[in-house]
Amino acid sequence: MGHGGNVIDELVTDHREVDELFGKIEALPSGHKDRKLYVDQVTMELVRHSVAEEAYLYPAVREHVAGGDALADRELEDHAKAEQLMKDLEGRAADDADFDRLVGSLMSEIREHVADEEENLFPKLRAACPESALDELGDKVRTAKKTAPTRPHPAAPDKPPANKMLAPGMGLVDRMRDALTGRGKKS
Repeated sequence: MGHGGNVIDELVTDHREVDELFGKIEALPSGHKDRKLYVDQVTMELVRHSVAEEAYLYPAVREHVAGGDALADRELEDHAKAEQLMKDLEGRAADDADFDRLVGSLMSEIREHVADEEENLFPKLRAACPESALDELGDKVRTAKKTAPTRPHPAAPDKPPANKMLAPGMGLVDRMRDALTGRGKKS
């Protein structure tokens, strides 16, 4: 979380980190307790990533890319589906009957979303946006991820300005809860 470079480089690095966590989940047998640990870690990363994209990437797509409103709206729909899956996983143990199905759905949803962003949205943004603007967006995304929530909040606003105002407060509460419970840490 916080790698440097322009917004596209930053987000692609996030994508690779999430895929690495997916690989750890897939390498473990069904019901293994560490699957829940890795799902919590991937959820924390995905929520921070999504909040930053919603605050800065998608508004830039709307502003700079031809047909950007439709592109951004489709990405927000993907986020909503993934966030609901993460919320459904939140209270489930690795040996829960629905855990594997939900994890499989989440991985499929995220992998499709990542492929779409990297093959369609990012090239369009790179072509339409000056490098200096992409660099500035990278800085804003990194800053947003530091204060973003770490838990899914499906009912929270996903467009500026409301998301930019509420995310830091929700993020503070989430990080306090994570610290108190040890969520995302190996016990």
